[in-house]
Amino acid sequence: MGLEPDVTALSWPTPHPPELLGKASRRAATAALEAHVAVVKGEPLRRALGNALAADEKLGGQERRFVALAVRELSRHMRLLDLALRLVGHPPSKLVMVQDQVLLRYAAWRRLFGGVDWARLRNEIGLPGPIRPRTVLDAALREVADAPLPPLPQDGSRLAALATRHSLPRWLSERLAEEAPEEEWGPLFEALNREAPIQLRVRDGREPSEVREALAAEEVQTRPVDGVPRALVVEGSGHRVFDTAPMKQHALQVQDVGSQLIVALCGSAEELRGRTVADVCAGAGGKTLALADLVGRQGRVLAADASKRRLQDARERARRLRLDRVSFPFPLRLEQVDVALIDAPCSGIGSLSREPDARWSLSPDRIEELAEIQDELLRETAGKLRPGAVMVYATCSLLREENEARVEAFLAESPEWRLESADGRVPEVHVREGFLRVMPHRAGGGGFFAARLVRQGA
Repeated sequence: MGLEPDVTALSWPTPHPPELLGKASRRAATAALEAHVAVVKGEPLRRALGNALAADEKLGGQERRFVALAVRELSRHMRLLDLALRLVGHPPSKLVMVQDQVLLRYAAWRRLFGGVDWARLRNEIGLPGPIRPRTVLDAALREVADAPLPPLPQDGSRLAALATRHSLPRWLSERLAEEAPEEEWGPLFEALNREAPIQLRVRDGREPSEVREALAAEEVQTRPVDGVPRALVVEGSGHRVFDTAPMKQHALQVQDVGSQLIVALCGSAEELRGRTVADVCAGAGGKTLALADLVGRQGRVLAADASKRRLQDARERARRLRLDRVSFPFPLRLEQVDVALIDAPCSGIGSLSREPDARWSLSPDRIEELAEIQDELLRETAGKLRPGAVMVYATCSLLREENEARVEAFLAESPEWRLESADGRVPEVHVREGFLRVMPHRAGGGGFFAARLVRQGA
């Protein structure tokens, strides 16, 4: 994917196309506002959104889609929305009640990203209003929707302006700026701050071209990805893909291109067929399922995770696909494993497009805490693997502190291990200094890192 021109970096956003938004209504606005209130009070976005959708069973499909987008966008663009509110004379920081702050933010979002004026917005949030308690009057909301908006301020450095435009905390924008040349700051920040596309993996046993044709027959258009032969990207909103025959027949798995490249770094089908692979931090099992396809019926995949809830999701997915070669032993024994994948707990900065609220809970101190966990995982896993075994360390972070620095520190104290370059295993555009480095503005999805390490000796 080529880099997009940085033409919107220092200007107000262009409203989303209507087909992306879903259906706005007072009922949908109520659910979105209640969910964002919960997020502002500290609840994880996914849980807050799930609770809000579950609370109103009368929401239609397009309304639910609107709610999901609105809740993500209110977190994703919070810094920019609050700036717009200050410029029209209604700074949220002056209000005591969270409900009032959220109501103003919603009005600013509908104006900037929905292109609506007060005449339309009034039907969604006008008094008596969809959320209580409330002290903000309709007159204030009308000003937010209709008052002239001055140009986006250009004061300060270009990096600071980009951080404001794309609603990134300053410390995070500074760290990210160290990971890309200046001409790529705008595309990188924008990629972290947009709705993530639906990316798919065509499972082994099906030809990607045939699956594409089957999807097209059901009016779902996809495109292939250079260098990732089993990857497809859904074009447009594409939510119909979940109702298609290929999806119902388990020919497809939702999986980010970067995640597919991490699996590729573990080994090819020829290398892994019949082998034993351990997914040490399996989570909900996305990479576990991809590895199970590669090892084949004669191989084994051992999956483990510190979260019992997420691991139960992985068990259910493996059961549904009848993948009896996937098991969940406890404790996880690594002595006879050929390949161990450590998808380490990390900041998730590469996944901000899918987890937009994470930017506001992260801090430099948290990055340091995660680095300690990552070091321990590397040491503990490596100490159990036999000579000749492969260990793949991966994150969905873009920060060197969680990536190259962790691998370099491990190798400095572990002379029996060496780095094996990612060259030849993944497309060249995603290789840097021998490491897999998937940048979101180049891959179109999330950002990822991985290193392939081999234990030397007889």
